[in-house]
Amino acid sequence: MKAYKTIVEDNIDILVVGAGLGGTGAAYEARYWGRNKKIVIAEKANINRSGAVAQGLYAINCYMGTRFGENNPEDHVRYARIDLMGMVREDLLFDMARHVDSAVHKFEEWGLPLMKDPKREDIGAYMREGKWQIMIHGESYKPIVAEAATKQADKVYNRIMVTHLLMDDAQDNRVAGCVGFNVRTGNYHVFKSKATIVGAGGASNIFKPRSVGEGAGRVWYAPWSSGSAYGLLIEAGAKMTQMENRIVLARFKDGYGPVGAYFLHLHTYTQNGYGEEYESNWFPALEEMVGKRYLNTEASHVSARPIPTCLRTSAIISEMNAGRGPIHMVTMEAFQDPHLEEVGWENFLGMTVGQAVLWAATDIDPKYINPELTTSEPYVMGSHATACGAWCSGPEDLSPEEYFWGYNRMTSVEGLFGAGDAVGGTPHAFSSGSFTEGRLAAKAACQYIDDGKGEGIVVSDKQIADRKEEIYRPLETYRIGRNEIVAGTVSPSYILPMPGLQRLQKIMDEYCGGVTVSYMTNDKLLNMGMQKMSIMEEDLEKLGAEDIHQLMRAWELKHRHRTSECVFQHTFFRKETRWPGYYYRGDAMKLDDDNWHVLTVSHRDRETGEYTMAKAPCYHLVNDE
Repeated sequence: MKAYKTIVEDNIDILVVGAGLGGTGAAYEARYWGRNKKIVIAEKANINRSGAVAQGLYAINCYMGTRFGENNPEDHVRYARIDLMGMVREDLLFDMARHVDSAVHKFEEWGLPLMKDPKREDIGAYMREGKWQIMIHGESYKPIVAEAATKQADKVYNRIMVTHLLMDDAQDNRVAGCVGFNVRTGNYHVFKSKATIVGAGGASNIFKPRSVGEGAGRVWYAPWSSGSAYGLLIEAGAKMTQMENRIVLARFKDGYGPVGAYFLHLHTYTQNGYGEEYESNWFPALEEMVGKRYLNTEASHVSARPIPTCLRTSAIISEMNAGRGPIHMVTMEAFQDPHLEEVGWENFLGMTVGQAVLWAATDIDPKYINPELTTSEPYVMGSHATACGAWCSGPEDLSPEEYFWGYNRMTSVEGLFGAGDAVGGTPHAFSSGSFTEGRLAAKAACQYIDDGKGEGIVVSDKQIADRKEEIYRPLETYRIGRNEIVAGTVSPSYILPMPGLQRLQKIMDEYCGGVTVSYMTNDKLLNMGMQKMSIMEEDLEKLGAEDIHQLMRAWELKHRHRTSECVFQHTFFRKETRWPGYYYRGDAMKLDDDNWHVLTVSHRDRETGEYTMAKAPCYHLVNDE
């Protein structure tokens, strides 16, 4: 095996892992509170085009507009609470919501074009496409934000695949930085830091996607998001919460183009294959499943209290299973207006080019044909309409005792903070909210260091050497095992990353409630799936990598596997169907508030790999309207 150069970056104060919106927010804010601190960013891709908004975004989906008299943080907490069927961390949500507008104003100050409402030009109000969304020209959203973060960091390391967090050898349960490798040169990188902020991405491609083969890269959530936000934290022994809360979305078929702008801005609507309104037909059954508390059955397409996203998704699934598909988005009416037609196309050209190309390639003009919708495979991510992630401390002025242990957004591991997808319990944060969480985490991390909590960290040479041997082992496994093959590519000595990923996706799909089984699972299936995951982990010790690119794929697979394992544990633990439409527990089909109006918290032992599951109180800190 080639001896790759070891590069050690030492005496870092704030280490930011992942430079999406959460990571850039952390780097930017860390400089304000840490004028003399050393701030370093480690990013798998390139900071200018990385993260979930890499190719652009046409709306900022979380903006209060308090100064325009539109919404306040309490409104946002209520909205997220009802959408997540009661299960949110209201202290974290409120904290993000009370600061998010200032982040959006920063984006505009840095040059991001925010569309203005022509009817309220006198006060400078932004154009809304819904209660929480504002329209932007966002093709260069990420480069604009990245520039601001880059200017504040001492150094940005691009192309670094972070594989493990380092742990302090002098004090139990304290983080000490991270290790990884350069995906271009293969060099081994060691980062030693006093505080670490994980802003890496959630998990796409852990469930078998609808688009397979040559279309495997055309999924909804960023295909390069390999669950590192969770794999890194779980391996380090951080407690996780709500990892059962995956998301299934209604999307334009095959291109995965988002539908929100069409519903909200173009005022389109859906119908079944026979041209009928179908959603309300499923309200009685859904009300029986979840109760009136969470389902406003008097609403149709528009409601003062929107129907939770999962229940709308459930209606699509049920209608298609009843044989009345496909589901169509009615675009033909809106697209007769030349302005709305232009907006409809620009919406994709600015952020989901693949959908526009697919329509052009298949002779679908939404002015004359109502395109199909379908439901996606599940995704595990904590910053969209989902709440999975690390169990983090909230702010001191808001959080109940069980939710606060010293520093805002710090995980249960000392000195380890989260932002964006990494933080559990904060749905509907989206890009602006993730950036805001990064800022909050950075402020707290600076205080942690100023309080002397990051002093005396020791990272032994043995820990660094052991991690290096572990990281590059797939290259050595391949080098030796390849000699046993006389023809073809199948080896008795190793498993390659792509077949490994397909195996993982099959397990998750069939046993943990994926698209093939209409999102259905039960205790028997989950138990069998966890056994298969355990066997797969043994086999992952024989991962082989032909080159550095495949080494990256190998470690992405390991992060996805660890994330999926945690999803299994949480889904098995919550014995109810809390989010119909995201998944169904066939053995516990009803929502059970008497026993399960609680948050779930897991802890994986770093040494044994055993999980401990627990319930945590779900406090409602904001009153109902």
